[in-house]
Amino acid sequence: MTSQATDIDEQSTDARGGEPLKRSLARALRRQKLRALLLIAPLLAFIVLGFLMPIGSMLFRSVENPQITDILPRTVVALADWDATSDELPSEAVYTALVSDLRIAIEERTAMTMARRMNYELAGFTTMVRRASRPLRRLGDDFDGSYRELMIDAHRDWGDVATWRALKAYSSPFTVGYYLSAVDYTMVSGEIEPLPDNRSIHLMLFWRTAWMSGLICFLTLLLGYPIAFLLANVKERYANLLLIMVLLPFWTSLLVRTSAWKVLLQDQGVINQLLVWIGLVADDNRLTMINNKFGVIVAMTHILLPFMILPLYSVMKTVPPSYVRAAKSLGANDWTAFWRVYFPQSVPGIGAGAILVFIMAVGYYITPELVGGPSGMFISNRIAHQWNVSGNWGLVGALGTILLVAVLVLYWVYDKIVGIDNVKLG
Repeated sequence: MTSQATDIDEQSTDARGGEPLKRSLARALRRQKLRALLLIAPLLAFIVLGFLMPIGSMLFRSVENPQITDILPRTVVALADWDATSDELPSEAVYTALVSDLRIAIEERTAMTMARRMNYELAGFTTMVRRASRPLRRLGDDFDGSYRELMIDAHRDWGDVATWRALKAYSSPFTVGYYLSAVDYTMVSGEIEPLPDNRSIHLMLFWRTAWMSGLICFLTLLLGYPIAFLLANVKERYANLLLIMVLLPFWTSLLVRTSAWKVLLQDQGVINQLLVWIGLVADDNRLTMINNKFGVIVAMTHILLPFMILPLYSVMKTVPPSYVRAAKSLGANDWTAFWRVYFPQSVPGIGAGAILVFIMAVGYYITPELVGGPSGMFISNRIAHQWNVSGNWGLVGALGTILLVAVLVLYWVYDKIVGIDNVKLG
């Protein structure tokens, strides 16, 4: 009986074209999948081009190190047999290879590319290459002297073992050197060791960015929760007006809002002038509220406050008022009804707002740059400096990768403690 049913099914045809029904259904299904793929193709392309490719490029740049091997290939090969742990300079053959590579690099105008790469690790390397370029341009093919003496005469650091240790340490086409620099370590001596205190800045900036972002997140919650509660529980006509006031900052440029805080917080600003006028502060002892951590915290709390209020409001709006009334009818006072009934139902909004505000605060750049000063600088400002001023794209990639991984780890910890399924936007 089953065999007969199968034969009938295989022999069934589409009445319109005489085509087997199973094949017709498969074709319709493929057509439906193709249509769905075409609909999501623009979004998929945007994610790949605007998100995945930049992150991939950042990851690659953080380990890419082709400058030395491409520009000094003979020198790299010759240095492979030199013992970097010894106190003796490389052999004459290494200096000969260096001169040969540098002459080609000078002619092709790539010598300074290599010099800048090494200058990130060993200060003064660009000066060494620039000084060596002058005699090498005049060097004839019939030179029969010592290339070692020629280079040391051009700059004495070519006779320093530390120079050659650094050159060998960073001669690989791929390196962890950028990541070491990102956490205030170096391997210029051939071994991994911490940077001097006067050059150690990145770990401090990571820590400052983390705790200040956490504090800003807490302050936005402290200020935003009552506002969101008010929005969710007042009459609708008042709620709409208050909501417009919450959204009003979005209609003003971020740069304008930050500049306004500079006007308010500076020594001759509105707040100090008011405090002096009412006698709380002496004219010669005005409060320092700008170009420091305080200014960054105040300005960023104000700027990010709507991003905490909106998720809270959207969740609170869904909490039925009858729950609190029922708790009060059973004998609970106002505080108990709020804490035991209302607050637990608003936790998803707290989670959504906290994640949103913290991640945005970690990556903020303009506000710390304008009102922070040296003591209020975030890691994002250091990344921007390395990109725009130093041009150290490898270090930029390493710092960005570490920041990305740190945020993902925090996100994972949050998921384990709170549960990402409990996060709601309404």
